Amino acid sequence: MKIGITCYPTYGGSGAVATELGLALAERGHEVHFVTYAQPFRLVGLHELVFYHEVEMEDYPLFEYPPYSLALAVALHDAARREELDVLHMHYAIPHAAAAYLAKQMLAAERDIKIVTTLHGTDITLVGLHPSFRAITRFSILQSDGLSAVSQFLKEETVRHFSVPPHRIEVIPNFVDIDVWRRDREPCHRSKLAPEGEKIVMHVSNFRAVKRVQDVVEVFAKIRAKVRARLVLVGEGPERPRALERAAELGLGDDVRFLGRHASVEELLACADLFLLPSASESFGLAALEAMACGAPVVASRAGGIPEVVEDGVSGYLLPVGAVDAMAEAGIRILSDDAHRTQLSAQARQVAVERFSASAIVPRYEALYERVLADK
Repeated sequence: MKIGITCYPTYGGSGAVATELGLALAERGHEVHFVTYAQPFRLVGLHELVFYHEVEMEDYPLFEYPPYSLALAVALHDAARREELDVLHMHYAIPHAAAAYLAKQMLAAERDIKIVTTLHGTDITLVGLHPSFRAITRFSILQSDGLSAVSQFLKEETVRHFSVPPHRIEVIPNFVDIDVWRRDREPCHRSKLAPEGEKIVMHVSNFRAVKRVQDVVEVFAKIRAKVRARLVLVGEGPERPRALERAAELGLGDDVRFLGRHASVEELLACADLFLLPSASESFGLAALEAMACGAPVVASRAGGIPEVVEDGVSGYLLPVGAVDAMAEAGIRILSDDAHRTQLSAQARQVAVERFSASAIVPRYEALYERVLADK
């Protein structure tokens, strides 16, 4: 098959998964064309059967906000015609699925190109619900030939908020490359992150309010009172200054390391002894899955799609949102008992390999493409 993929190319779970999907599809013999405004951050190096088409935008004084959706529709139309694409796979309903629908209509006189839309989260739970976008979000979803959601939670939210028939949406979870995300990666940065042999507690996110990063700091402070440990925070976002301030107020000093954005998060997670994800909500929880693949037990909130990824008592522990004391107790138990931590680590890795590896998930996308192509 010849597949066009559009995603947000910057740092974020949906862009990471979309890029890894494209690379995995190419390895399985499909021709993949990424159509985005910038090269996806995980699309590095030369890959056979993988191509990149940049969405070109021109500044024009008439437009206060350049019409990206229209430029994307033109780029998708051009790529589909020139490369004879079979499927346009859009990650996020807005604006990507809407742009794909325009491209499909532009091609209608020549042929019927199929659209598959994968729903990732904020396109349903936040942006799509805004009155300015709700109607176009629902229209774009319903006009897609194939639909997938990354969790059962997100599917149910889509059905509830946008009145989409449940049978239209297939749940296909996110996945990780288990050969990249693993415990025995080299180089290991443990000696730099914890020079005195402390346990390493880690959190990776975009530092938005929904991530409750101050809870991460609060939980760690309680853990550190019982266990020699260091907290490593990876990422950037609006809550970073408040997390820094809270860490200073709690006197955590050098035991908290803020690394900012990092291109090779897998190298850091390979050193983690515990991963914290106390989010108010997650449509899936890709960061938790990446940690599990690296053998890091996860302490997370029982919210959104997280329970579909983290098995309570198997790959870590799930607690109510905001339950800082209980999360700290779970973290102390894990970090204080080497045998228990080793068991959770092995089980977390096993869950990632058996349920969320590329070999388990990518064929499900192939089957979805084949179904929509067979539907004339």
